[in-house]
Amino acid sequence: MPKAKTIFFCQNCGFESSKWMGQCPACKEWNSFAEEPQASTKKTAAGNVRKDTPQPKTLSEIEMNQAARMSTGMGELDRVLGGGIVQGSLVLVGGDPGIGKSTLLLQVCRNLSDAGKKVLYISGEESLQQIRLRAERMGSFTEHLLILCETDLQAIRETITRLQPQVVVIDSIQTMYNESVSSAPGSVSQVRESTGVLMQIAKTQNITIFIVGHVTKEGVVAGPRVLEHMVDTVLYFEGDRYASYRVLRGVKNRFGSTNEIGVFEMRTSGLAEVANPSEYMLEGKPENASGSIVACTMEGTRPVLLEVQALVCQSSLAFPRRTADGTDLNRVNLLMAVLEKRAGLRVSSCDAYINIAGGIRMNEPALDLGIVLAVASSMKDTPIDEKTIAFGEVGLSGEVRSVTMPEQRVREAKKLGFDTVILPMSCMKQAARVDGIHLTGVRNVREAIQAIL
Repeated sequence: MPKAKTIFFCQNCGFESSKWMGQCPACKEWNSFAEEPQASTKKTAAGNVRKDTPQPKTLSEIEMNQAARMSTGMGELDRVLGGGIVQGSLVLVGGDPGIGKSTLLLQVCRNLSDAGKKVLYISGEESLQQIRLRAERMGSFTEHLLILCETDLQAIRETITRLQPQVVVIDSIQTMYNESVSSAPGSVSQVRESTGVLMQIAKTQNITIFIVGHVTKEGVVAGPRVLEHMVDTVLYFEGDRYASYRVLRGVKNRFGSTNEIGVFEMRTSGLAEVANPSEYMLEGKPENASGSIVACTMEGTRPVLLEVQALVCQSSLAFPRRTADGTDLNRVNLLMAVLEKRAGLRVSSCDAYINIAGGIRMNEPALDLGIVLAVASSMKDTPIDEKTIAFGEVGLSGEVRSVTMPEQRVREAKKLGFDTVILPMSCMKQAARVDGIHLTGVRNVREAIQAIL
């Protein structure tokens, strides 16, 4: 008997190699390679041609059947999905353990079943009794929701074909087992092949399938990177599992924007939507405290107001310490160098700690001006008026550059009771359409610091 061919996979990122390696060259993880049988490929004779070969069509010949999107009953989730569920789509939901992935999808199943949709929830991690205990905290469920505890993919495929549900939830893809693959459940080969089978079911039978995926310690979905390429939509559930608020962020969406976020609050009865994240982010903001200012960022079409905090103090170390929580540390170091060179603030000998209050992470360039003003306020120990917000991108020359959608940002500030906005001078024309709020346009960081300190 010929020896079966094997190949080595990185269990962290899915990198393939013909031999074992101590460190993965793709993700730099140590001792992550595992040996698995190589998938066999069927060879077709050169002279044989399939009789059912599909013929190419022009764009005008393709029939458009735009079915209305299916609402999940949760406005925040619909926003991230681009307006609702698209029939026949494959959606991957990832997140840390205990963050609320299963709770979110069970609530979606409840809403869809209440609307008369036939839903099948398949769990490979929990028993039927455990699912019912979790469901009883959320309320009553209709008979349209069916529960199945199974890990055999062939049995799951037969059940889906027989029942023909409109929505299927797989919790989780790492527990699914395909008999045609000899490796263990959760391995790279099993995850890839199982997702391929589910994708075929979704596209051929026009069934929407949600897949729950575990994440690695780096925060990305465990398994091969091809997993994210195969699905239509990738959603990440973020937040501290010990805090009450969660953020659902779309990182890939073939049917909508990837910049939208949904904010939820974890309660005993499940996840509740947070309709106004800005109001939540600003809860508990200190009064008359230096190093604190409200900044405005955009997540898709939604403006989000959040508090930027800075603590700057003289350092006794040879290399002052810099820490950033909620934003990019390299960006913070860049902005502090701009303050040193362009604004004359001697921050090179100071420790600096930057925090985005509320536990949310933001990296939009419009946050630059807020960080600069918070650092300057803490350095001078001078409070900033609590009714003032700021937004704008800061360049290496100290200039304050324009950002997108300034009018929407100013409207959000006015709605929450702010009376002064520090913004780039180039955005004044668009923002001036909003009445009832004072606008201060600045060209560089010197003007911005002089305007409020």
